[in-house]
Amino acid sequence: MTSTCNIAMYSPENVGLGHLRRNILIGRQLMEEAGDANVLLFANSPVAPFFELPDGMDLVKLPSVRKISAGNWEPARLRMDKELLKTLRADLLRSVLLNYRPDLLLVDHMPAGVQGELLPALKALKEAHPDCSVVLGLRDILDAPEVTSQAWESEGAYEALRHYYDRVLIYGSKEMFNTCCTYHLPVPPGGLHYCGYLVSQVPVKPAHEVRQSIGLPFERFVFVSAGGGSDGQLLMRTYLQAVRLLGHRADFATLMAVGANAPLEIHLQLEAEAQGLPVRIVPHVEDGPSCIAAADLVVCMAGYNTLSEVLYLKKKALVVPRNGPSAEQRMRAGLLAKKRLIDVLDPTGLSPEKLAHRLVEDLERDDYPVQNGALPMDGIKHAADRLLELVR
Repeated sequence: MTSTCNIAMYSPENVGLGHLRRNILIGRQLMEEAGDANVLLFANSPVAPFFELPDGMDLVKLPSVRKISAGNWEPARLRMDKELLKTLRADLLRSVLLNYRPDLLLVDHMPAGVQGELLPALKALKEAHPDCSVVLGLRDILDAPEVTSQAWESEGAYEALRHYYDRVLIYGSKEMFNTCCTYHLPVPPGGLHYCGYLVSQVPVKPAHEVRQSIGLPFERFVFVSAGGGSDGQLLMRTYLQAVRLLGHRADFATLMAVGANAPLEIHLQLEAEAQGLPVRIVPHVEDGPSCIAAADLVVCMAGYNTLSEVLYLKKKALVVPRNGPSAEQRMRAGLLAKKRLIDVLDPTGLSPEKLAHRLVEDLERDDYPVQNGALPMDGIKHAADRLLELVR
């Protein structure tokens, strides 16, 4: 690179914070390795403006849309016809990208964007700036194969991948899950690369500091996380009921992170339900990995980011995957349970009694995670290297 490198990133997801966090991690790594680089992130999540970004990185907040089902989205906040909002977002993407003139565009998860909104920008970008490299970044598991294939066909994702993309990066391991074959991905000229799992490797705080900050009795503690918090209410309520059911047998403290996307009323309801229990409830934690590392057991859903951190830190986790509408979490949890890296409780059978029994059981277990089941966790470095190859 002979001058400032302009990098653009497109992060369309609205539920959870995993996609946004992964893109910011990659953006940080790109700037560390590239030196004089700008990163401009297009974000859909309503909480995106509250994320702390490094110098050299900024974001364009798209008017939010939310996913109703595979391929079906609607305005999340604006009282506007969804086709009109799609046009508004598409025009915004096209205009900013043409003026920003990126050397590299990393598209997260959806090759054609939400309901094809990215296609006009991709076409215009390739015509005006043909040297711009366009890369698709995918987590390992998307959804049930037939659901993903149908949505990608209807949205023009496969066609976009064949026409506009130079490379595909998969944030996972082929040995764990063969993303390419499962979803019949066409391989672009720059190839398809499995990078390993994306997880921050910043050192965690000492366990005693985290435990002291909780300010609860008992030496042992459980960390409960529902990721972004948009759909974790059932797990958190059931957990509180399970602890109350255990009574004096609940000889452990709990730190429960409700999630940044959880409405305030949910937080207040959980606080009321936790009265008298050795449970501390917070909206979110600034340093999730340190809380995971210090815990004797993690109770969580099966989101990519949370489980990547659990696996990287080699912690015991009792996982209750999201029941739907996507099959992604159930698929991930099943694969990791078969490798004896996590324990899984079927969400369809979730009850205070079952969860209470499994809590006591898992706190005493020492037969998982197995030590020889490690997965490649250096995905951030590998992803950044594969991206910078295209602009050097």
